[in-house]
Amino acid sequence: MKKGTTMTNQEIYELMARFDSSALQTLKLSRGDFTIELGKAAPAASAPAATVAAAAAVVSAPVETKEAPAVSAPLVGTFYAAPAPEQPPFVRPGDRVKKGQTVCLIEAMKTMIEVPAPCDCEITEVLKANGELASFGEALMRYKPC
Repeated sequence: MKKGTTMTNQEIYELMARFDSSALQTLKLSRGDFTIELGKAAPAASAPAATVAAAAAVVSAPVETKEAPAVSAPLVGTFYAAPAPEQPPFVRPGDRVKKGQTVCLIEAMKTMIEVPAPCDCEITEVLKANGELASFGEALMRYKPC
């Protein structure tokens, strides 16, 4: 293939993140022989408008709250607390981790993305269940800087 006709994984992740935070419902992009199509599920008719607006809000990592800062999802995908189903989770509440240490995985498009600790910290709370869908910018776990 000619250079410029495909997208790198990073470009695809950035496109997915921007699409997720936009008001668009569908997107189709073609570059040469490469095509990617993205779509969002329509919100339920009974969902309050505030809930839909909150779900579409973009939050940068780490998320700051009144309780504690949080590690946020770098892209839309499935949250995994452990490297494999039969293995223990990367972290549990009370664990101390070093900056850059993997605290969880996000699977997107059959690719596992390691989510690192933003600083030396203590994990205070894991907010997502294993196998649960995570939205871009959504808080995955709370921490207390060390």
